[in-house]
Amino acid sequence: MCGIVGILGEKEAAPLLVEGLRRLEYRGYDSAGIATLVDGQIQRRRAKGKLANLDEVLEDSPIAGTSGVGHTRWATHGIPSSENAHPHATDKVAVVHNGIIENYVSLKKELTEKGRVFESETDTEVIAHLITLYLNEGLSPKDAAFKALDRFEGAFSLAILFAGEKDLMIGARQGTPLAVGYGEGEMYLASDSYALAPLTKNICFLEDGDRVVLSRSGAEIFDPKGVQVERTIRVTAQSGATTGKGEYPHFMLKEIYEQPTVIGDTLNSFINPATGEITMPEGVVKSMEKATRLTLIACGGSYYASLLAKYWLEQIARIPCEVDIASEFRYREAPLPEGGVCIFVSQSGETLDTLEALRYCRKQGQTIISIVNTIESTIERESDFVLRTLAGPEIAVASTKATVTQYTTLACLTLALAKQRQSISDAELKEMARSLRAIPAVAADILNHDEAILKIAREVAQARDVLYLGRGSQYPIALEGALKLKEICYIHAEGYAAGEMKHGPIALIDDNVPIVVVANAKNEPLFEKTASNVQESVARGGLVFLISDEEGAEKLKGNYKWNITLGDIHPFVAPILYTIPVQLLAYHTAVVKGTDVDQPRNLAKSVTVE
Repeated sequence: MCGIVGILGEKEAAPLLVEGLRRLEYRGYDSAGIATLVDGQIQRRRAKGKLANLDEVLEDSPIAGTSGVGHTRWATHGIPSSENAHPHATDKVAVVHNGIIENYVSLKKELTEKGRVFESETDTEVIAHLITLYLNEGLSPKDAAFKALDRFEGAFSLAILFAGEKDLMIGARQGTPLAVGYGEGEMYLASDSYALAPLTKNICFLEDGDRVVLSRSGAEIFDPKGVQVERTIRVTAQSGATTGKGEYPHFMLKEIYEQPTVIGDTLNSFINPATGEITMPEGVVKSMEKATRLTLIACGGSYYASLLAKYWLEQIARIPCEVDIASEFRYREAPLPEGGVCIFVSQSGETLDTLEALRYCRKQGQTIISIVNTIESTIERESDFVLRTLAGPEIAVASTKATVTQYTTLACLTLALAKQRQSISDAELKEMARSLRAIPAVAADILNHDEAILKIAREVAQARDVLYLGRGSQYPIALEGALKLKEICYIHAEGYAAGEMKHGPIALIDDNVPIVVVANAKNEPLFEKTASNVQESVARGGLVFLISDEEGAEKLKGNYKWNITLGDIHPFVAPILYTIPVQLLAYHTAVVKGTDVDQPRNLAKSVTVE
C-alpha cells in the first residue's frame, strides 16, 4: 500500500527519492515525505496529499545530501496530515515504515514514561523513539535497531537512517515486502523492484524476518536471531521506463482502452496461434487433474474474478470449487482436503491477507497456484506454479485491465483443465476456445459505445444509490460494477444476484434508483429469469440501464430507460466483455462528479496491512 525508497548514493538523493516515490504512486497514498543527511544531521520535508505538494515544499525549501529515505503514506493510525506523514524522526534517527506496529500503545506508554515526547498520532513514531532510546544507552546503530526490532509485533517493512552515519542504512522485513538494490558504489531499499528499476537491475528480495545493514559497498543480511544469511541477487525483469497517460486524461481510461491489446497478449501466452490449443505451464493442469476440490482465495475485485471462475470450473471442468475472501479464510482454520489445490488471485502479488492465506494453505500441504500481474512479487515467489496476467503496469488504483486479464487467465485455465478431465466434448472445447480468441476484436468494438455511456453517466451521477443485477456468470460482473462505482464515484452501489432482488433489495427501488442489468440473451437459458426480475423492478419505478445483446434488448423493449446493445457474444466469454461497459460507466460517472479518478480517496492499490 504505502511506498518506501532508500538511497545511499553518490548523487543528490532528493530528486531520486521523489522519482522513486512517483513510481510507487500507483499503490495509493495520502501524504509523502523524504529525509536526508545534511552535514550529518537529519533534514525532513513532508506534505499532505499528492507528490506535487511535496514538490512545492522542496522547491521552496530544497534539501541536500546523498543519503536518504522517502515514503508515500496510506493512513492507518492518525489522519492524513504533514505531521503524520513519514519519515518520522528524532535528532538521531529517521524511519519510514509500511505496515502496522500492533503493540505500539504499550511501547508508546513505556517511552513516554521515560521522557520521550511524541509529535504525531502514528504507530510508526515509536520505532524512531525506541531506537533512539537504545542509542542513548550506548548501543551501536545496528545493535539499537536490532534490539528494537525484537520488540515490535505486527507486519512491517522499515528503512532507517541515522544521524552522523552517511554510509549506513538499516532495513527490515516482517510480513510486508522490501527489496535491496545493488549499484556501483551505491545501495538502495524499496517496497518493490519497480521503484528501483531506473537505478539498478540487481535486486535481492528480503525474506520474512530479515534485517539488512547497508553501506555503499554492499549489504549484510541477518535472520531474526542475528545470524548472517545469504539471499539470491537476481536481475530484475522490471522496466525502468516511466508510464505516461499519453493522449488520455486519466490512466484509468488509458488502461480501459488497452484492454483489447493486453487480453490478446494474455491469450497468446496460453493459446497456440497455429493450432488454437490451450496450454498451461508444465505441471499446472496435472496438479489439478485429480484434486477433489479447488479453493480460490482473493480480495476485492480479485475475489469477484475467483467467483466468476467458480462458475466456469464447476460448469465446464466439472470440479468442485470453494471461493473465499482471504481476510476471512485463515481465521476459520478451514480444513483442506489431502491433495487439494489452492488458487490465489492477486493483481499486486503483495496483498497481505492473500499472502497469509497462502502460507496457511502451504502448511496444510496444498499445491499453490498463483495468478498475478506484478512480476517478482512475494506471492509469485512463494507459489508452486504461477500464471501471469500480462496486463503490464496498471497505474490507476481502480483495476480495469488487470481485472479482465485475470478473467482471461482463469478462462484459459478452465478450458485446459476441462480438456484434461474430458468434461466437455471436443466440439464444445473448440467453440469456447474460438470465442476466447475473438475477445480482443470484440472488446475493441465495445469501446465504440464510449460516447453513449458518457451520456448515461451524466444521469447516473445524480443518483445516491445504484443497484447492479446479474445472473449466473454475470453475477460477479454485477458485483464488480458496483465496486467500481463505489471506488471512484463515491456512490453507494450494491451488486446482487438478480434472483435475490425479491428477497429484500427490491424494497430499495424507487424512481431515483438506477438499476444496471448485465444480461446477454443469446444461448443463455437464465435470461428469461433475469427479464422477469427487470420487469419486477420497472413495476416499482426502477430506472433500468440494460447492457445486453440485440436479442435481449428486443425482448425487454419498453422496460429500460437506457441501454447499450452489444453484438452476439458466446455465453462463456460474455462476463469478460460485459465488464468493459460497467468500467466505462464508472469512469465517466466519476469524471462528471469531479472525483479523483486515478487515485480515489482512502484507497490503496496494494493493501499490505490486515
